[in-house]
Amino acid sequence: MADLERLAERHAEAVLRFERENREWFARSVPDRGDDYFARFAARHAALLAEQATGRCHFHVLVDDDGAVIGRFNLVDVANGEAELGYRVAERVAGRGVATEGVRRVCELARDEYGLRRLVADTTLDNAGSRAVLRRTGFTPVGEVLLGGRPGLRHVRELTATD
Repeated sequence: MADLERLAERHAEAVLRFERENREWFARSVPDRGDDYFARFAARHAALLAEQATGRCHFHVLVDDDGAVIGRFNLVDVANGEAELGYRVAERVAGRGVATEGVRRVCELARDEYGLRRLVADTTLDNAGSRAVLRRTGFTPVGEVLLGGRPGLRHVRELTATD
């Protein structure tokens, strides 16, 4: 089983490799990060770690037995017991339950370690896999949103002690 780890400096190279190797795959269902993301990756990674240190965000990587990042699971805009969940998994592990397991695990962390009571997650309408992951992990669709100009759905999950 892969390890879900809190993002750290030591993950920088593996995260960059993950993002580069899967860029085309991700762009099929979510807005592309753009060339600037890759050109300024080191500064971006350092900024994420600084933001995480404030407690406003909690970033996680799913790392396989070889040390490769196979998924990212992030809680952002933490405030008033709520956060927004974002995630992505490598193309090579898609369809194998990796995203579902990662979301379940980060939901447990959100509740048990970070004291959150509610998570919000958005996905584009054409990303059936992501919508299925959210529904399998207890999220409920609550309304329409635009994501990078693309139609999407907002989902919510209440985190309770009985989860």
